[in-house]
Amino acid sequence: MQRRYVTVDVFTGRAFGGNQLAVVLDAGGLTTAQMQAIATEFNYSETTFVLPPRDKTSDAEVRIFTPVRELPFAGHPNVGTAFVLASLAREPKPRLLFEEKAGLVPVDIVREQGRVVSTELTAPQPLSRLAQCSAEEVAACISLTADDIKIDHHAPQVVGVGTPFVVAEVRSREAVRRAKPDAAAFSRMLPRDGAFSVYFYTRDVPAAEASCERQARMFFPGASGLIEDPATGSATVAAAALFADLDPTPDGELKLTIGQGFDMGRPSILLTRVRKQEGKIVSAHVGGSCVQMMEGTFRLEGEA
Repeated sequence: MQRRYVTVDVFTGRAFGGNQLAVVLDAGGLTTAQMQAIATEFNYSETTFVLPPRDKTSDAEVRIFTPVRELPFAGHPNVGTAFVLASLAREPKPRLLFEEKAGLVPVDIVREQGRVVSTELTAPQPLSRLAQCSAEEVAACISLTADDIKIDHHAPQVVGVGTPFVVAEVRSREAVRRAKPDAAAFSRMLPRDGAFSVYFYTRDVPAAEASCERQARMFFPGASGLIEDPATGSATVAAAALFADLDPTPDGELKLTIGQGFDMGRPSILLTRVRKQEGKIVSAHVGGSCVQMMEGTFRLEGEA
């Protein structure tokens, strides 16, 4: 059986930017072990597998794998998978609904002149604010000093809206740029409340990057040790929900443009918005542009 796949660069409007994603279409019949092996073979930060929905009101079941584990929810896999499916659809829909381990994930489709240009997901779970981490712990994980970690707005904390991350603020763009993952410190601090990764950002954005209101990076365990992610939608939307939760504004829509991947040569632009009503978060969203890169087929040994 020839299985078709499409690869896309997500959260970018140009080829070779953003975050790479492989989307395996018609994944029915694959075992979990086979999906994991295929994701390891692609060796992108994530690979998605599109399966028939369990409920006819949904559009697909989507399973998401890194090279080392399955995830209950992730950002750029949803944005990219929706882009691929919407681009291939004969009858365009304004919204797709994906069944995932973390729950149902709606993804809205943006078209211009009949062409899909971007998509935006709605986080499947409300904001969870879990364990706090010390500035010293987080600084050690990213090879900085405790003084580089800013705690004026919030302490480093595990937060999530489907997948948990440690989220921390760094004082300067320069400190963000020189950060490096430290394996020993990671193993001491993580996992914590389900978080395996550290997402850190700064409000100190230089004029050359003024299209973004934050600049962020994210380190996580990959198949070959700790690596960096060019764009992490699930961490970004969780961070945006945290910012909105801390904001005293009781009602309205809080929007942020967040850059990621700039320091690894794959600039990514993530557009977030969080809706609040009577001081409570109603919904959290992240979206952006995508570019299709490659497509092809593969056949597993033993399949007819």
